[in-house]
Amino acid sequence: MLGSGIFMASAVLFFTRSVGLPLAQVALGMGIAALVGLLAGIPIGHLADRRGPREIYLLTLIIRAAAMAALAFVHTFWLFVAVVCLSQLAHSAGGASRGPLVRGFGGTNLAEYRAYLRSVANLAGCCGALAAGAAVQLDTRAAYLALVVGNAISFVACAAIITRLPSLPPIPAPHLTGRWIALKDKPYLAVTVLDAIMGIQGQVLVFALPLWIILQTHAPRWFVGVAVLVNTALVAALQVRVSRGIDTSPAAGRAMRRSGLAFLIGMALIAATSTMPGWLAVTVMTLGVAAHTVGELWHAAGSLELQFRLAPPHAQGQYTGVSGLGTGLANVAAPSILGLLCVAWGAPGWLLMGGIFVAVGLAAPAVVRWGERTRPDPAEAV
Repeated sequence: MLGSGIFMASAVLFFTRSVGLPLAQVALGMGIAALVGLLAGIPIGHLADRRGPREIYLLTLIIRAAAMAALAFVHTFWLFVAVVCLSQLAHSAGGASRGPLVRGFGGTNLAEYRAYLRSVANLAGCCGALAAGAAVQLDTRAAYLALVVGNAISFVACAAIITRLPSLPPIPAPHLTGRWIALKDKPYLAVTVLDAIMGIQGQVLVFALPLWIILQTHAPRWFVGVAVLVNTALVAALQVRVSRGIDTSPAAGRAMRRSGLAFLIGMALIAATSTMPGWLAVTVMTLGVAAHTVGELWHAAGSLELQFRLAPPHAQGQYTGVSGLGTGLANVAAPSILGLLCVAWGAPGWLLMGGIFVAVGLAAPAVVRWGERTRPDPAEAV
């Protein structure tokens, strides 16, 4: 996450300023890569379940390191597309194979373990983004290449650490279990759809809010960075605490319901700032960002619990791949949805988006209960 934060904060500038590609081509190539990357999660997750997650995850890290290093030699559009597609495929595959690793090493206190992972990853990504600011300020090819090489090295370092972990043997599948059980699990697919819609909130603060601040409010532009720092600090400080007690499916469903209400409150506060003077807009938006972050904490805790609680241990990778597919589709769709509602429609659009989050949150407990009823043996999912 540290290496990825360093690179992703400057990726567009690297491709446009250093490689020399037009912005439209960069956007098209990254969009193609995002869609292609969605294809890898489920089959690689299944492979991790059957062959052992450590070895598969290690392979994805090596591929990501190689793909990142290859960017230093990219000078044409189609070569750029090929390399970023390879990187996204490995990223998606790595996420799916990582799920069984987290489950295997999380022990009996899995919810708290996942919360620690998210806190550290969020903080590392933010630190990486801040470090990238130096290269952006220099705005030279050497500086941008340093970010690319630094990210490649980070994957090599991660691979070296993973080799020190003990191998996790595959968990035997029950007799007569089908191969692609996650794709046939209707309650889990329904939970994934709700989680994906709720996951659009992940781009509210990094996509919709900056445009809102610059185009629709009198708040100073520097507040864009402050909002990200407030969000990061709260996640790092509170994710573990908020996740305590969200260690059952019903608790996760209730957390999803609370998160929808928190998102509505946060988005209503942000929407109200369009006509406020600068200092008041900053104050109200800070409260809105805090409320939104509370919703994010609840959503993350509930979402992760359901990803693991409703998945059978022998198919954790495959189920993680399905969940990652939903998240990936949400990330692809989020800019268009948020651009239309929150930026183009203004305050009513913010309220409508908040209302959608509330509706999803209210539906979550019932869908989760459906999922619980259809588990063959709930004790096995612990």
